Amino acid sequence: MRALRSELAEVQANHDFETSLGTGTYLDCFKPPILKRQLTGMGLQALQQLTGINFIFYYGTKYFENSGVSSGFIVTMITSSINVASTLPGMYAYDKFGRRPLLLWGAIGMCVSQLIVAVLGTVSTGQTDTGEIIVKNLSGQKAAVAFVCIYIFFFASTWGPLAWVVTGEIFPLKTRAKSLSITTATNWLLNWAIAYSTPYLVNYGDGYANLQSKIFFVWFGCCFLCIAFVWFMIYETKGLSLEQVDQLYEEVSNPRESSKWRPTTSWEAREARGGHEKAVNEEVHANGVEGEK
Repeated sequence: MRALRSELAEVQANHDFETSLGTGTYLDCFKPPILKRQLTGMGLQALQQLTGINFIFYYGTKYFENSGVSSGFIVTMITSSINVASTLPGMYAYDKFGRRPLLLWGAIGMCVSQLIVAVLGTVSTGQTDTGEIIVKNLSGQKAAVAFVCIYIFFFASTWGPLAWVVTGEIFPLKTRAKSLSITTATNWLLNWAIAYSTPYLVNYGDGYANLQSKIFFVWFGCCFLCIAFVWFMIYETKGLSLEQVDQLYEEVSNPRESSKWRPTTSWEAREARGGHEKAVNEEVHANGVEGEK
């Protein structure tokens, strides 16, 4: 019961503090100290889409058929099942291992998988003058499909859900609704851009890039950016309340040190200390005015 009262007091103190700051505007989302968190949320959601996951789910059937698979639709159903099933262990791992390590290792796993798929897909297929795909090495193509499934496992257990978890944890009450609307819009904007541009990048014909399996080199590069982004931008928020996340961003400037941070004071204590300091300052100011008189 004591712990419950303490938690309630913590939430109330944080709410009172952020309410005193007033309602935030969209412009506030792009001003310090919120700017860093806003860019983190937008970058995370953008990179989630740039991993290439929706290339698999939007155009996977055609890709698998070009890979020599007898039934691309069945393989697409299998990859969708892997996507759902892989989310379950991730739900346990988030609080066990933390957000930052999972995002980092997930990005590394996706990066390696995409590179292997790109290499195998490129060397195992050819193309006629009319653009028809020729499978030169069926075993290599089957291995590429297997690594697509491995890639989906890494995505679904880390970046898929964690992009939403982290963005839901890092924003203060003052701008939370507006900040989250911006990060969500970023996700869907990139989703649309990839869905629109991918056929032009992959297909054969005038005005098309005809990348075919080489498109996975693009996703590989984006996954490499994911690694760098997590390393330099993502704070570890495992086990922290929303109120403590605010303290974390105030007191820790280097994300790589965030996993070692522990809250030293509660918001209730900070509010009490802040109120006391304010009262002392007001009293000193009042005494100074009286002395001048």
